[in-house]
Amino acid sequence: QVQLVESGGGLVQAGGSLRLSCAASGRSFSSYVMAWFRQAPGKEREFVAGITGIGVATYHLVSVKGRFTISRDNAKNMVYLQMNSLKSEDTAVYYCAADRQGSGRYDYWGQGTQVTVSS
Repeated sequence: QVQLVESGGGLVQAGGSLRLSCAASGRSFSSYVMAWFRQAPGKEREFVAGITGIGVATYHLVSVKGRFTISRDNAKNMVYLQMNSLKSEDTAVYYCAADRQGSGRYDYWGQGTQVTVSS
């Protein structure tokens, strides 16, 4: 069983920054592919960024490239999403997710943290 707990969301003005954190349980954390997703009101959940187990490769949604950066600290079982130059369209609930098998199927999810960007 893997538990994921997000934190760091909040209200920020457009152009500002936030850093989301995800604390994960599990002894094999360093082998999990981790990702951040988001879901805005009335929209489907979308992939934002992902990172492989040892952080060699990262992937970012085109619309956040150059603004958001995913990273991880395997010694602390933590995943982060640094979000800069925030825009109103980044407003959403952000979820941390784990793919334990590297299959592309994220089988564990956090409860989400709200990010609201005011224009």
